[in-house]
Amino acid sequence: MTFHATGAFDVKTTPLAPDDATGGAGVDIGRYALDKQYHGDLEAAGKGEMLGAGDLAKGNAGYVAIERVTGTVHGHSGSFALQHTGTMDQGRFQLIVTVVPGSGTGGLAGIAGTMTIIMTNGKHSYQFKYTLPTSSE
Repeated sequence: MTFHATGAFDVKTTPLAPDDATGGAGVDIGRYALDKQYHGDLEAAGKGEMLGAGDLAKGNAGYVAIERVTGTVHGHSGSFALQHTGTMDQGRFQLIVTVVPGSGTGGLAGIAGTMTIIMTNGKHSYQFKYTLPTSSE
């Protein structure tokens, strides 16, 4: 059975020093720590790391991120990882956020799904479509 969770979230990004893979050789890749607080059907904290590149002034960029989400969704407690892939082309966003297979723990073991991130007037919200094995319900 597919479940739907919705709500808002707060996000803080903190620049990190470039690592050996991205720094030093004129590579224009930004590295950031992610700190999120999810509210609504998903009450959780998200911690992760993001890499991004592009020209935000021209509305063109791309990013990838991995985030560990720990908390409760519809009464099921545990954690899971999200994989983000996003592009911005002429100011138009395309985001794909997917649960990393096999990353669920506790009551979220076996979770699978996708998250849609909505950005309106500087506010963030989510729509999370997911499944859980019947043994976890």
